[in-house]
Amino acid sequence: MILTGLVLGAVLGIVMQRGRFCVTGMLRDIFLQRSWRTFTALLVVISVHAVGLTALTSLGVISPDYPSFMPLAVVVGGFMFGVGIILAGGCASGTWYRSGEGLVGSWIALAMYALSASAMKTGVLKGFTSGMKEWDTGLTTIPGALGVSPWLFVIALAAVTGVMVRHFRSREKSTVKPARLGNRPAWKRPLHVYTAGALVGLIGVVAWPLSAATGRNDGLGITTPTANLLNFLVTGADKKLDWGVMLVLGILVGSFIAAKSTGEFRVRVPDATTTVRSIAGGLLMGVGAALAGGCTVGNGMVQTSLFTFQGWIALLFIALGVAAATKIWLKATVTQPERGSDGDTYSTAQSLDHTVDATAPDDTSIDAAPTAGAPRTPGTNVFSGFAAAPTALMVKDPAGAPSQKLTDLGNGYYALDSLGAVCPFPLIEAKDVMQTLHSGDHLVIDFDCTQATEAIPQWAATDGHEVTDFVEKGDASWQITLQKG
Repeated sequence: MILTGLVLGAVLGIVMQRGRFCVTGMLRDIFLQRSWRTFTALLVVISVHAVGLTALTSLGVISPDYPSFMPLAVVVGGFMFGVGIILAGGCASGTWYRSGEGLVGSWIALAMYALSASAMKTGVLKGFTSGMKEWDTGLTTIPGALGVSPWLFVIALAAVTGVMVRHFRSREKSTVKPARLGNRPAWKRPLHVYTAGALVGLIGVVAWPLSAATGRNDGLGITTPTANLLNFLVTGADKKLDWGVMLVLGILVGSFIAAKSTGEFRVRVPDATTTVRSIAGGLLMGVGAALAGGCTVGNGMVQTSLFTFQGWIALLFIALGVAAATKIWLKATVTQPERGSDGDTYSTAQSLDHTVDATAPDDTSIDAAPTAGAPRTPGTNVFSGFAAAPTALMVKDPAGAPSQKLTDLGNGYYALDSLGAVCPFPLIEAKDVMQTLHSGDHLVIDFDCTQATEAIPQWAATDGHEVTDFVEKGDASWQITLQKG
């Protein structure tokens, strides 16, 4: 029976990969893009989940155990988890499915996530976890505390979600439609984020009775299954190999199948700084999720749909952690140094996370995409996500001049190399350099971040830039050309 977890997990992995479904991005967009469009997809998941789980509970098909609200653990854990998913470049489920796309940084984050979650739940940090959870309010569900039917909350949430979906869908229809890769069959095209949200919600509803049939009284979950997988691999304890473990393995398998079949799989090795941040992010994710009682799936999708205090408050503090980390780390790189200039330089602290080469390339070609993991040739114009510290102070661009991060191709065309940059950096960099161009100039962007295939065209449509070309350059490698509006 536990094999149903593997099958359902594979379906979930396919849906998430094809829908670029990332809760980190949904929360991040609120603060980075000032947009609630993708967050609405999370509300779709919760609403569909809430209708299904409330119906199954009312019919006696399932009997959820509602967690007691432990404020200190949930607040601290939620915030830590929010910071961690920004550093790691994805939430728990996002890390699993992006691992299936070949992102080595996600593999590293996933390993650290499993290690820290296991240590918090059953290992050396178990006592710390128990101590943080000593303050127990005894509160479980919000409807229960108010003495009302959960259906009132289900209907209200569904109504709010419906209004938001209608609003953003209407806005999409009234604006320029985002560009899509040409010459692709329908089955290779990404799912709309709201379609993906509805499917994830339905999968979550089906998951609970299938899981309960194996003795695991729970639905979708990532943190405990990930910790259990590590415990099984280390100790060989068969009892750890349950339906939940099969679910997360299924996500990896499904994502790999989806990415490989659509040309979106390629092993991509991160630079040193991204690796360090993946390690830190994974560790924070495991500690935070263990304290808060769940991740963006366990709390942000399941517990919220059960209307527990833990679920909604954890989601709030995860969002606050995302906000703080976004403000600190998600910034465009600075520009190349002007040797010999002694005015208006960036401080060492401002330059700390970035590196560039002062020597411009002689014959850089935008069609030359380096193999994943291959070392860069000194002097190439490359933005590689989080790079190492510089050897010199940086100098701000002269007013009105094109960004020095760009390669001038002539005739008003400029190239931005974002190969190796993890999301959302291709978009952040594109927005940054576009400000330095004149109306009518063209920006040619090379990138290999799967999520950017949606994010960059969406931004271009919203901000009035025309996509004049959008092509695949190889496995998990794309080039898009924008004309500034």
